Amino acid sequence: MGQKNDQAIKGQQKIEWVRIKMPVVQSISEKWIKEKPFSGYLVAACLHVTAKTANLMRTIKDGGGEVALCASNPLSTQDDVVAALNDIYGINTYAQRGESKESYYNNIHKVLDIKPHVTIDDGADLVNTLHTERPELIENVLGGTEETTTGVIRLKAMAKDRVLKYPMIAVNDALTKHMFDNRYGTGQSTIDGILRATNYLLAGSNFVVVGYGWCGRGIASKARGMGAKVTIVEVDPTKALEATMDGFQVSNMANVAPTADFVVTATGNINVVDSKHLRLMKDGVIVCNAGHFNVEINIKSLAEESKQIKKVRENIEEYLLKDNKRIYIIGEGRLVNLAAGEGHPADVMDMSFANQALSAEYIIREGKNLENAVYPVPQDIDKEIARLKLISMNIEIEEMTEEQVTYLSSWDGGT
Repeated sequence: MGQKNDQAIKGQQKIEWVRIKMPVVQSISEKWIKEKPFSGYLVAACLHVTAKTANLMRTIKDGGGEVALCASNPLSTQDDVVAALNDIYGINTYAQRGESKESYYNNIHKVLDIKPHVTIDDGADLVNTLHTERPELIENVLGGTEETTTGVIRLKAMAKDRVLKYPMIAVNDALTKHMFDNRYGTGQSTIDGILRATNYLLAGSNFVVVGYGWCGRGIASKARGMGAKVTIVEVDPTKALEATMDGFQVSNMANVAPTADFVVTATGNINVVDSKHLRLMKDGVIVCNAGHFNVEINIKSLAEESKQIKKVRENIEEYLLKDNKRIYIIGEGRLVNLAAGEGHPADVMDMSFANQALSAEYIIREGKNLENAVYPVPQDIDKEIARLKLISMNIEIEEMTEEQVTYLSSWDGGT
């Protein structure tokens, strides 16, 4: 058996393994095999090419859609999954782990060549490329969906500047996405990526989380659960106050940099760990990023101040500064959970990708009636995903009586 077939079979095993933990996505597939809501529609997707993503692509294909997929991050691609999607599942996938920036954008163009009716994005690179370099395709697009915080921020900026040319659904903002995927998924998978890359002990370490959004909350919680002494760095006073009341130390980057053993960024912003902070850090510090783009750590400045850069372990580069201090960067500053690990557990991606699937179906039904704006996931979709997830977990919840429904909708009942 050829190497390519061996790789495809390995990828298939991964895909089928995680599908076991994606019951909501499975239930959508079972329904769509009969209904074919995507029949006649072309879907272009730019996502992390992992086994979980493969099951989303399979579901859309089950719904009758033709799908083309490329990567949303050069270091998140699982090459065996790419082989399985192309050779076993018949889904055109253009991605390779560690591909160059040129290859990355060439693959986005290959996906756009299908002239999509719907776009599914993670970070908005697909949407941005479509708007700036392939505007002739826009008239064919009904709308799209966006997976992550960074992408939603970009899309809202496009809408504010009136350059967004079709409606987008902010999947990231669904309760069944960010409350679970961002917090529990990012929390567990970030710690997993750090441990796989370093094999270091977290217990007793000084662990700094930069940003206390949903992702930062999850990372901080899991690090504390491993015995680390966690400090939060924030710019938002409300989030800083929340972190304090959640029991974490809160400080600024300059204060915590000299004693940090681990520094993890999760802000979606640029240079939150800047050259001035890197110079303050101690010898041997581990620095990594859990935000979407590799812009949160000023690696360019770090490289300029280093006299030697070398790979010391899979997914870790050592930057030797002129004063002989060593700073270790995981995964080139890209998403640590995917660069050094396998990404979020399938259990939470089940809800995230159910949101993607049902929101894409909503775009097909309603896209022509929507304005060129960023919309929330319809509440009925969000609640239905939560309901299906609870069913899959054999959890029963209470139902309100008619009296209770009436009471909550009235205004004249007082003390």
